[in-house]
Amino acid sequence: MRTAFTELVGVEHPIVQTGMGWVAGPRLVSAAAAAGALGILASATMTVEELRAAVREVRSRTDAPFGVNLRADAGDAAERVRLIIDEGVRVASFALAPSKELIARLKDAGVVVIPSIGARRHAEKVAAWGADAVIVQGGEGGGHTGDVATTVLLPQVVDAVDIPVVAAGGFHDGRGLVAALSYGAAGIAMGTRFLLTSDSTVPDAVKARYLAAGVKDVTVTTAVDGLPHRMLRTELVASLERAGRTRALARAVRHAAAFRGLSGLSWPQMVRDGLAMKHGKDLSWSQVLLAANTPMLLRASMVEGRTDLGVMASGQVAGVIEDLPSCAELVARVMAEAHGVLAHLQSLDTLPPPG
Repeated sequence: MRTAFTELVGVEHPIVQTGMGWVAGPRLVSAAAAAGALGILASATMTVEELRAAVREVRSRTDAPFGVNLRADAGDAAERVRLIIDEGVRVASFALAPSKELIARLKDAGVVVIPSIGARRHAEKVAAWGADAVIVQGGEGGGHTGDVATTVLLPQVVDAVDIPVVAAGGFHDGRGLVAALSYGAAGIAMGTRFLLTSDSTVPDAVKARYLAAGVKDVTVTTAVDGLPHRMLRTELVASLERAGRTRALARAVRHAAAFRGLSGLSWPQMVRDGLAMKHGKDLSWSQVLLAANTPMLLRASMVEGRTDLGVMASGQVAGVIEDLPSCAELVARVMAEAHGVLAHLQSLDTLPPPG
């Protein structure tokens, strides 16, 4: 299936595996890329050298195109951009809108720039700055999310920009891909569906919690870092919501110290990142501090398998996912379903008129 997105990035299928922190590592990304989708490495939870090693590991596993997701407001963003250029990575994606200068630097080096956005005005801004495509996530998506449904947000963005739009939030099968295409999208991006594959390194006990969840077991809370965050509802989430601000801030300080050790960032670098985050999202200092909760609480579950100590970011589609296929099986299934739906829709034109 050829779309403006597949032509842009050189993949076989209009499917993106999103850059999920602690989840989208070399094994998952290379499996998704080898299956014909665009796999995206999550770099925010890696040091620069870990990212370099991850990029090279993906390349050792597959010749297919893949991408790296960056935090545009990170203090070492320029260093990571240089790494992407030097290593010949095909795509740079961003969780926050990159600057006009950053986009230009990447494009001058031949890198495809695809920011993720959650509002029409953000899509218009990055398109005007030269972004090659956008991933637009509706409120059904996991992790930090907005409150506008994909079915409302997606057509708004498609009508507003003239670059390929990839739809995210609520997708897990071929029917969803066809629905997105009908709105004018050039592909779909999936996070939770790729997390729940046999190629994902997420511990089995955590995957089991996702598979057991119903649609109503996926909630949106601000208790983790002060921002709307979609995740599985657990006793830990409930306790975070019950905790007072003083206890939450104390926990965030401990997590900030732990994340500093893992990420290799100095305290001044973390303060600069906090300033950038505060300015970019108009956050209070308490929200900036609470943001330290997110990477460590995610690591506890996604790496250590501690569902009692960690949070599990999740799209609403977790409530309808029931199996753990390989990436190859998943992509093949999605495409087969999509072609089947398209064939059925085409057959409707050949039906005789009633009566």
